[in-house]
Parts: sequence; structure tokens; C-alpha cells
Amino acid sequence: MTSKPQRNFRTAAVSAADITGEYGPFPGAERIHGVTFDAQLVWAATGEKLVAFDPASGEVRQTIEAFSDAGTAFDGKHLYQVAETRIDKIEPSTGRVVHSIPAPTNGSNSGLTWAEGSLWVGQYRDRRILQIDPADGRVLRSIESDRFVTGVTWVNDELWHGTWENDESELRQVDPADGEVLQRVQMPDGVGVSGLEYDGKGLFYCGGGASGKVRAVRYPKG
Repeated sequence: MTSKPQRNFRTAAVSAADITGEYGPFPGAERIHGVTFDAQLVWAATGEKLVAFDPASGEVRQTIEAFSDAGTAFDGKHLYQVAETRIDKIEPSTGRVVHSIPAPTNGSNSGLTWAEGSLWVGQYRDRRILQIDPADGRVLRSIESDRFVTGVTWVNDELWHGTWENDESELRQVDPADGEVLQRVQMPDGVGVSGLEYDGKGLFYCGGGASGKVRAVRYPKG
């Protein structure tokens, strides 16, 4: 795969992450994979269960037993969870799986988000973001990146994704048309980003991988 021209990397606006809060580690959860937000609670995929916590207090309010090894999303009614070779659609109140679709093959699926009636899947090692049909998993669009892709989220019409490569992590805004890097938010040394979700109120929630933590990072444009 061809990397993006280096000029895109150089001209992108760069800022340091403003971390406003940390949550976890949570009991019985050693890692954080996907992260999403349902307008009240932050949901974190921990491998064997989904943990929902109140971002105001950090208190765990709900858990769902669900295999959850990568991204998590919320469409306003249901959760979506990457579970190895499939993506499960889950009823939050009961944990019941109401539908499943095949996950994209190859590429090491990572982040997941919902926007424009579609699911958007980060593919870690293939360095790309896929737009897929939530009904059947068909790939509708592919956006290339020049870094490993972890979490994925939209801020209105802005596409953002997390990176984690060579012990360095960033949040990146990219052009959804061609993947050009428009803005970079650098995480502190040793702080990784797995899942990523914007809350619509000025904060990103970032999964912290093996740290077992979720971190809140202020949206850099105010």
C-alpha cells in the first residue's frame, strides 16, 4: 500500500492532547478495546464484557457479557460490537444480540463508529477506514491512512481516527475524500489510543489498551 505524501503530514496542524479525565481500570477488565457513548454513559469493550460508566462520576452503571475484542459503536438505539469475525448488534438494556454481520476480512479490525447510517471500521494493519453497510457488512468505501488505525469517530462532518505505532499515539483528523491528514493531536509519551469516540459536547473518549483506562481528551478546536 502506498503511504500518503509526506507534505500532508508536515502541514497538518499539531497540538498536545489536553487530557481532562481518566477512568478505570475497571474490575475484571485488563484491557480497553472499543469505546462508544450513548449520550449518557460511556461504553468500553474489555474483551469479555462491555462496561458502561457515568463520565461525571466514573461509576460503573451496567455490564453486558459480550465477546468484545475491538471497536464498539452506538446508533442511537443499539450497540455494535466487533467480535472477531463478526459484528454484533446488541440491545443495551438486555445484552441480547439482535443481528450479526460478517466483519471485514483481513486488515486487523480495530475501531468502530456509526455515522450517516453506516458503520465505519478501522483496520489496524491495513491502515485504512472502511464504510460498511450495517445490514449485511458490504464495504461501501475505503479511506487510506499513513499510520496504523485504531479508534474511529466523526465530529459532525470531520473524520477522526486514533493511531498507535512505535509507542506513539495521536488523534488525527483526516479528509474523508482522500485520507489527507488535516490535524494531529499528540498523546503523551507512553499513552496509547485504542478505541475512540466523540461525545458531541467537546470531548473525545479514548481507550487506553493494556492500561485498562479510558481517557477524556478535549476537542482541540474548542
